[in-house]
Amino acid sequence: MQVARKLRSAYRDFQSWAATNPLRLFPMRDSLRGYSSGDARSDLRSALNVALLAVPQGMAYAAIAELPILYGIICSAIAAIIAPFFASSRHTILGPTNATSLMVFSFFAASSYSMSEKLGLMPLLVFMVGIICLIGSILKAADLVQYISQSVLVGYITGAAILIMINQGKHLMGVADIVEPASNFFGMAGELFGARADYVWQPAALGFGTLITYLLLSRWFKTLPNFALTLALAAVISYFAGLASPAWKNEVLNFGSFALTDLRWRLPEATSAGMLADVSNLLGVAVAVAFLASLENTVMAKSIASRTGQRTEINQDMMSVGMANLASAFTAAMPASGSLTRSALNHESGARTGISSIVTGLLCGIAIFAFAFMEPNPVSFIPKSALAGLVVAVAASLIKTRNIRICARSTPEDAGVLITTFVTALIFPLYVAIFIGVFLSVFLFLRKVSRPHLVEYEISDDGELRELKTKRANPGISIVHVEGALFFGASELFQTQVQRLARDPNLKVIILRLKNAHHLDATSVMALRDLIRFVRSQGNHLIISGATRDVYKVLKSSGVLRTLQRGCRREEGETNLFFYAPSNPNISTRDALIRAQELLGTKKADVKIFYDPAHS
Repeated sequence: MQVARKLRSAYRDFQSWAATNPLRLFPMRDSLRGYSSGDARSDLRSALNVALLAVPQGMAYAAIAELPILYGIICSAIAAIIAPFFASSRHTILGPTNATSLMVFSFFAASSYSMSEKLGLMPLLVFMVGIICLIGSILKAADLVQYISQSVLVGYITGAAILIMINQGKHLMGVADIVEPASNFFGMAGELFGARADYVWQPAALGFGTLITYLLLSRWFKTLPNFALTLALAAVISYFAGLASPAWKNEVLNFGSFALTDLRWRLPEATSAGMLADVSNLLGVAVAVAFLASLENTVMAKSIASRTGQRTEINQDMMSVGMANLASAFTAAMPASGSLTRSALNHESGARTGISSIVTGLLCGIAIFAFAFMEPNPVSFIPKSALAGLVVAVAASLIKTRNIRICARSTPEDAGVLITTFVTALIFPLYVAIFIGVFLSVFLFLRKVSRPHLVEYEISDDGELRELKTKRANPGISIVHVEGALFFGASELFQTQVQRLARDPNLKVIILRLKNAHHLDATSVMALRDLIRFVRSQGNHLIISGATRDVYKVLKSSGVLRTLQRGCRREEGETNLFFYAPSNPNISTRDALIRAQELLGTKKADVKIFYDPAHS
């Protein structure tokens, strides 16, 4: 019977948890109610615009990660098709991005894996990213994003942009086959500078020319698909230049083509260390990529929602990132994240539902099969230096001087986080840099919130509860209001402050008002238990008022409630715990005062509490 009761209790707890974690399997159904032909036209028009950007960008981001460019296009297709079924946002477009691609590159550049081992491990890495995002969405990990300072993201993105630009220098200068891969700025810059005697002018001319052309077109013709147009123009120019000059054809390298046989199901290929060792080695970068992908997607969704008025569910969107990566793991083998440029273009083009994203993915898939069937494959005409020039342009657009200025000038803490994250992004592999920045941001946040505000209260002549101004009317009773978080970081300070108060020789009863105390955990509950014991060792009493149901549940489950109630004649209704009543927040303090007077042996119990709902 006891086991059955525990199982029923566990089931009720699970139901309560599930009710507070309302992830939906296909939230897209809500946006499709009343879907009209006008919606369809807007979504199709937006999808065409985004697909013209997604295909060449997919190539570019695969090039950043130093993966076959087919990976980037397939990831753009699969992620865009799968994600909207599970996302709350109607406008975000998922696929490969600058930051996640460079994080993958920096990890493998710092490791000893060969290219074949890297390609074999990519499905496992992307699968781990998907699983981590799914688990995170179930545990509401996306809620923690709000505690990560924007200074971390600005510093990280700025550092990553500089790394992307310096890493593309080897393609711009035609020395990619000479320089060794490096995982940090100084290694990349050193390798590039060391190969200066072998620089070739033809790829440099084409790359920088492509960069300038793209910047000019983006300034004068903002509505055109300038990324795709510039890349196509560079390919045409390079092709005819190669016909006219054999030297040009020899020095300007193009990407390799792909065939239908390359469009296959991919499974993880374990290295000689074994699958378990591979999982262990990839865990750090998988967590970092999952965190960054969820963060990028959340920031993008909230940014668009601020303009559309749509309500976003960040844990639901984190689930969509997980599902997109699970689907990409065995087809594209490249991490998917929320794309800033493609999502913004999707919104600006007038997309109304997630159908736009699905059609974008289908168009990318059509492009893949069209390229594979063509002979020769159009991809084989794309010069690496031209794509490198476009990557540099996109990376440069990530450096937001206004955001940097705001973070640097707001507070010393923000400036410190910004500089630390930026510098570590240049020195360490990016997955290490993001952890350092997040740790510093969380540390500063915890330092701020780990100082609970304790205020001693008194009852005025009018029966109003107010902050103690001079000295207690009844020196034997102290009403202490606790404001703020009582999690592990604040427990010691809370315990020390109340103990200092309890050492007053005149004080006999302490009433802790916990109405506005939040986030009790095991550490804070143990501190409360020790505090109860300390107060009683002084021959005094401790009473809790304003306890919420959550506080009561933690105290009961931990067993500390029994410690608090020790000495109470429960059969006669005596108690040291008084619940918060929303109808009158001060009623529990009145009852606690009556109990305190009983403990002091006084018969006077006509305590009046004034309650003004306007100032509750």
